[in-house]
Amino acid sequence: MSPATRFVTEENKIVEHLPWGPHEWLCRPDLVEAQLLQLVRVNMPPGQGHAFHRHPTMEEIIYVVSGTCEQWVDQERKILRVGDVAHIPMDMVHGSYNVGDDTLVLLAILSPAKFEGPALIDVSTEEPWASLRGI
Repeated sequence: MSPATRFVTEENKIVEHLPWGPHEWLCRPDLVEAQLLQLVRVNMPPGQGHAFHRHPTMEEIIYVVSGTCEQWVDQERKILRVGDVAHIPMDMVHGSYNVGDDTLVLLAILSPAKFEGPALIDVSTEEPWASLRGI
């Protein structure tokens, strides 16, 4: 698909299968002419989670479309439901966990779309993150 497209549909979205659930990329530089925005829909099965991590060069907004999310931003925990939002500042540790019985569907908006260095650094095996959830 040409990056000059203005529309992303079911047929041309990019799907990545990650351990915590399928990611449906709807906006990123290889789909559209995005410089500042990325949008991904995450479908997280019950009991799964995107363990504690950080994005060194991006900030993020997480919007709950359906399901129940145990959301951590730094060491603050909040249960998010449909319509709730979490904002994660650049380079701040966070984690999202499906604590409901149904698939958790999230929209994640990340910015910028183009950056230097790694997109994500996993810190889930480091303290205090490794024992923060107590499970």
